[in-house]
Amino acid sequence: MSFPSDGPDSEISETPYSYSTTSDTAQLRESFGHLNPGETSGVVHSIAGRIMLLRRQGKIAFAELRDSKGHIQLFASADLTEEFERFASLSLGTWVGATGEIMTTKRGELSLRISSWVVLAYPVRGFGDKWHGVTDPDTRYRQRYVDLWANPDARSVFIKRSRIISEIRHYLESNDFIEVETPILHGVLGGALARPFTTHHNALDIDLYLRIAPELYLKRLVVGGFERVFEIGRVFRNEGISPRHNPEFTMLELYKAYADYNDMMMLTEELISHLAVISNGSTTITYQGRDINLAAPWRRSTMEELVSDQLGREVSLEMELVELLSIAEENDISVAPSWGKGKVLLEIYEKTTEHTIWDPVFVYDYPKEVSPLSRDHRSKPDVVERFEVIIAGRELANAFSELTDPEEQRRRFQHQVEQGKAGDDEAMEMDEDYIRALEYGLPATGGLGIGIDRLVMLLTDQSQIREVVAFPTMRPEQDR
Repeated sequence: MSFPSDGPDSEISETPYSYSTTSDTAQLRESFGHLNPGETSGVVHSIAGRIMLLRRQGKIAFAELRDSKGHIQLFASADLTEEFERFASLSLGTWVGATGEIMTTKRGELSLRISSWVVLAYPVRGFGDKWHGVTDPDTRYRQRYVDLWANPDARSVFIKRSRIISEIRHYLESNDFIEVETPILHGVLGGALARPFTTHHNALDIDLYLRIAPELYLKRLVVGGFERVFEIGRVFRNEGISPRHNPEFTMLELYKAYADYNDMMMLTEELISHLAVISNGSTTITYQGRDINLAAPWRRSTMEELVSDQLGREVSLEMELVELLSIAEENDISVAPSWGKGKVLLEIYEKTTEHTIWDPVFVYDYPKEVSPLSRDHRSKPDVVERFEVIIAGRELANAFSELTDPEEQRRRFQHQVEQGKAGDDEAMEMDEDYIRALEYGLPATGGLGIGIDRLVMLLTDQSQIREVVAFPTMRPEQDR
């Protein structure tokens, strides 16, 4: 083989356009792990990956080659390996393709004895001691391409994430759901209570929002006759960054005709307990040093019951507003003048109770005031058929018996418009087309949204959302 001699730029330009492998490191270990120390296989393979370690002992050299499936030792010798001296002086981080016989050393280390090899990519920027692990969070999240090599656990989290999402698709499709795609650019703000990102479409000369939820479009499809639909995709909310918030995140939303929020409870606990078994081998997982039992059925409690238990006194929507305001004040909870009883109760719950819940709980029967897309409770006033799933003190899922009455939906949207005029920058807008869709008839429907990133955090025992998002939103480097 020949090598360029005109410097790094020339070397990079001379690397091959492709390289054919016959195996990966995991396959080699599975096929040849039985070899005894000092045994040769007589079988030749070609593999590719990055050189992680390299040491020379006279006329032989040992390197660790790592690919996406694992690692294996490369064994080079002056008498057999082409351009041995060049190989023995490679920089750490160099990508190589190598061909040779599979063997084990006298110490029993499975190895590929190199006969020929080629450089696939030269590292212009050296990794240096970063091979030994990058611990600075800013470096890890900003330079994920380094983190994935320096911290093998990071790679395993993203592999697990991929498998979890794949299994969600498989589970839903096996239950007759079909996957659909809905717009990311929305002309009307709606589908959830959140502050949006805005952009401008030059050709149409209109402002658009990056979607905060796909909900209203998915329910349009149910109106159109798709009885079971789901979408897994990015949503965008112009909010702060925290251990559980990233401005763009991945959401599963699904809708099932002829169902209500009770059906959604059963689907949720069955899906997540199934994912726990698939990803961890058991419905009991360990999260941040504490066990969580995800086996169905999960506890079911109303918001009023949970707050009352936490505060040691009865708290309910039947109380006068002044009483709820007094409870908020006693617990140092700020409220806005425009809030009604439902919004005050929700704020009390979120500030005093939600973070105390560890094992999974369906917190159900939410105030109507804070649930503009949920159907009225069939027997309780001022309440809707809505639940959230709380696990380890965090919201993981949100679900409703969906509102199907177009006139009631118009009234709810109008209330949101008034809230927006009063200063609520998370309020929805009036969506006339969605109301028109409801006028064509939406049957009883159950809807469910699950935050994929938080679910992956739970199932991989990660406390920070940026550990499960490959490229989280970061402050520009010059502003640090």
